[in-house]
Amino acid sequence: SGEAKKLAKTYNATIGTAMEGGKAMHLSCLMRQLPGITPDDALLYAPSPGLPALREAWRDKTVRDNPGLQGTPFSLPVVTTGLTHGLSVLADLWVDAGDRLVMPDMNWDNYHLNFVVRKGAEACLFPFFKDGGFAVDAFANALQKDSAGRDKLVVLLNFPNNPSGYTPTEAEGEAIAAALLATAERGVNLVVIIDDAYYGLFFDEGIMRQSLFAKLAGRHPRLLAVKADAATKEVFVWGLRVGFISMAVGGTSDGLYEALNDKLGGLIRSVVSNASALSQKLVLDALRSPSFTAEHAAKVEVMKARALRVRDVLRNPAYAEAWTAYPFNSGYFMCLRINQINAETLRRHLLEKYGVGTISITATDLRIAFSCLEVAQIQDLFDLVLKAWKDLAK
Repeated sequence: SGEAKKLAKTYNATIGTAMEGGKAMHLSCLMRQLPGITPDDALLYAPSPGLPALREAWRDKTVRDNPGLQGTPFSLPVVTTGLTHGLSVLADLWVDAGDRLVMPDMNWDNYHLNFVVRKGAEACLFPFFKDGGFAVDAFANALQKDSAGRDKLVVLLNFPNNPSGYTPTEAEGEAIAAALLATAERGVNLVVIIDDAYYGLFFDEGIMRQSLFAKLAGRHPRLLAVKADAATKEVFVWGLRVGFISMAVGGTSDGLYEALNDKLGGLIRSVVSNASALSQKLVLDALRSPSFTAEHAAKVEVMKARALRVRDVLRNPAYAEAWTAYPFNSGYFMCLRINQINAETLRRHLLEKYGVGTISITATDLRIAFSCLEVAQIQDLFDLVLKAWKDLAK
């Protein structure tokens, strides 16, 4: 089919689509809902690795957002059906049963499903926080301990972090990169997956503004850095399901990246065939819009206002008996460390009595998504959490 698209100038009878009058056959009742978009853009299959123009546009955005990548070779992004699909593809490509997966104890549950349940990896957790910041020493110790006797280690990091809403400081980011490079220097082959789902939602000065990918790309031949990101949160298009995978390793050539992208394309082809062409077209047109940067920055400011309001509300000493808030400075979420009461018990009581939904991460930790709250609703939410806690504390 790929060859026919290029060479079949007379007739292309390879693809299972229906054409009419030189364009995709379509129902008018459907296309009327998509003014300004052609049937071909909306309805035909996209290539398994994604629309070439979108892949180039996302690469350009990645370099623009991460000036440290200027001049650093990395693969042309491959399009996935959202970031979750991207993680599953990476698990299929890089993880074998029994491989060790180093990740923080504050992590997204889909990591466990994709890498541990589906692929049989051994989860090796380290504490995320120490003294109000990222536990760099615990991370470095985990790399040392969990790579002992092994020639391969998979590492998974996510900043801004889900569930904590924390991004390391610039100094912490440098220390994280140094620990990974030191591990590679010891002869360990590293696959470092960087989940940048919430990239760009930074609310404080002094935190790492560029992706960790920019600190690792091309730095060592034993360190494969993988950037998994998505339009999902960056462009505020959750249901369009458009994600991306980019890769970089030191001392390689473009030929390797082409081969890896072919493997990614084959994995995508084998499971979902391709991501939605319509979704890709919409994201591409948004990226090309002259107003994209200004509109995106305005939405980040809305999210920042919500985060700062949460921080302001949590200064109330009345909450101290019920919980301690973990540090947060970015992303969609923050977490409370609940005193005395089991977090799952609190979650259920809060939902059933007060109609407030939250997520219990562990027996002690409750996640709050301030992303979906208006500023005016934030005080009331935390007051209701306190009320529910007091009900149970009695």
